[in-house]
Amino acid sequence: MTGAWLGPAEWQAVALSFKVALVAALVSLPFGLAAAYALARGRFPGRDLFSALVHLPLVLPPVVTGYLLLLAFGPEAPAGRALDALGLPLAFRWTGAVLAAAVMAFPLMVRAIRLSLEAVDARLEEAAGTLGAARARIFATVILPLIAPGLLAGWVLAFAKGLGEFGATITFVANIPGETRTIASAIHAFLQAPGGEGAALRLTLVSIALSLAALLASEWLARRVAARIRA
Repeated sequence: MTGAWLGPAEWQAVALSFKVALVAALVSLPFGLAAAYALARGRFPGRDLFSALVHLPLVLPPVVTGYLLLLAFGPEAPAGRALDALGLPLAFRWTGAVLAAAVMAFPLMVRAIRLSLEAVDARLEEAAGTLGAARARIFATVILPLIAPGLLAGWVLAFAKGLGEFGATITFVANIPGETRTIASAIHAFLQAPGGEGAALRLTLVSIALSLAALLASEWLARRVAARIRA
């Protein structure tokens, strides 16, 4: 029944969106954690500028972000040529869609993790330090468990954002069926084609369902993790 409801092209877009969002959220997680820690605990020159740069994708038009990615990693850009030589092309590939989704979702991930870090009493870290624990051990055994709900929430938010990313993606990697056509790109393509409204509506419903499920899962998992920490 489900297979008849969505056609092959629609399933292809759903599967690609899921892959792009999942990889983008996984790849950006360590960078998001590092950026959030630097903003929450760091005191360094240029901190405000760093914070502004991290959150810039939230306020820039997505098309601008996509165009900047194209300038930086396009086929004619030095970085793009270097990655091509290494067998890691980005422009007009699904890997480029991953980068676009990761960049657009990064501020949401950082913000959620940062809020969790700022809620942790710094005196706990100081107490662990006075007992002789190394900084890495303090982070792994004290901080990380306490911020687990925020870490999880940030990851799921990034995943949900990646599922729906459109502007930066289509600007950077175009709308190539089977390669870069995600759910959002497919909806746009179907709306441009005569008689495509039905497929666009079905994908819209799928997008809403996936995003809602991700957000509900985030809330449920965050509560479970928080309850386990309190216990």
